[in-house]
Amino acid sequence: PDALRFVLEVKDAGMRIVEASSSKNANAFLERIRMDEFAREESLNYDFVESGTTLLDTLDANVSGRDFERGKPHPTIFLTAAEELGISPEEGFVIEDAANGVQAAKAGEMAALGLARADDEQALEEAAADLVVTTLDDVSLEALSEGRLDRRDGR
Repeated sequence: PDALRFVLEVKDAGMRIVEASSSKNANAFLERIRMDEFAREESLNYDFVESGTTLLDTLDANVSGRDFERGKPHPTIFLTAAEELGISPEEGFVIEDAANGVQAAKAGEMAALGLARADDEQALEEAAADLVVTTLDDVSLEALSEGRLDRRDGR
């Protein structure tokens, strides 16, 4: 739930979101996640979440499932995502749960937020993640809106 809540909060704060997964099944997965149902279950109210809204609908761009010549840790997928949003790589940040993904973000000169879901904080830190959290609820939206990665509690 923290990831879906994070997407809604980021979107509500006016930040744009692009999905950049190497998975060929990513789009089908994104279409199955009902943001309207999640928002209702969590008692969240956002103007942009209407009946039938899926996670795919909340994205501003999507480069998932495309065939890139080189995979992570090469930054092509993330550089393409930034290009599709019309921003420079330095203006964006990547959320990654794998060291290869963090390395790809850093190779593309993007900030990397490591999401440690499998007791892999150390691997993400060693890959040079700018911030490592175990839940996206720990990420400061205020800092994000200022172009920084930081924890809500400032640690």
